[in-house]
Amino acid sequence: MTDGRPRTSPATAVAELQPVGLSTVLAEADLQTRTERKYLVPPWALEALVDGLRDDFQALEMAGLRVFRYESVYFDTPGLTSYRAAAHGRRRRFKVRTRTYLDSGLCVLEVKTRGGRDETVKDRMPYHPDRRDRLDRAATEFVLSRVPLVVGADALEPTLVTTYSRVTLVDLAVGARVTCDVDLVLSEPTGESARLDDRVLVETKSPGSAGPADRILWRLGLRPVAISKYCVGLAALRPGLPANRWHRTLQRHFADRL
Repeated sequence: MTDGRPRTSPATAVAELQPVGLSTVLAEADLQTRTERKYLVPPWALEALVDGLRDDFQALEMAGLRVFRYESVYFDTPGLTSYRAAAHGRRRRFKVRTRTYLDSGLCVLEVKTRGGRDETVKDRMPYHPDRRDRLDRAATEFVLSRVPLVVGADALEPTLVTTYSRVTLVDLAVGARVTCDVDLVLSEPTGESARLDDRVLVETKSPGSAGPADRILWRLGLRPVAISKYCVGLAALRPGLPANRWHRTLQRHFADRL
């Protein structure tokens, strides 16, 4: 479903921004503890957003590329402890995933938890891409050291795979980041999948309150939505799961995706 407006590709949208390398981003705006807001926006809004940020933000560039392909494998218990904690709004919730940067072949294991002020805390370790769909002993120990699971991390199993392409914008002065994901595909290990190819998932990430990206999107009439790639993807693919938290997002953006 499209609105008829011209669609600008992510590569074109960020082509005129100044580049910034990954080492600089990690040093100046790593934001493993941050405040996040998420938006599902039509493609035309990407160009308007980038245009409004061009004076202060740079585009992540590696090996001449500014659009990068990602694959994430999410792990959960057989009873979906991670999913259900999020669905019911429990304070002590977590996500465990491997993330593979498909253009470089690099892979990391990430554990996301909630901090004391409801901010997102992310811990990561390097991981071998050949093991991205399972957790070895070192990965199990890493997860257990960060998540108070009811059961051992060895009970975690791959539950959902997401693939998408991303551009990353960075304001080094204040340590803020904006990521824009397109061509999102959500798949279960069984092969069942859903796509979201006519919306851009924008995430604003800052060390504090709302930033310039949020204010630009608000002026465009776009508001944050309740969405987690893992939770919304699983809810879209398994309609029987509790999903009131994401009901509006599912009805508006995923009702006809399967």
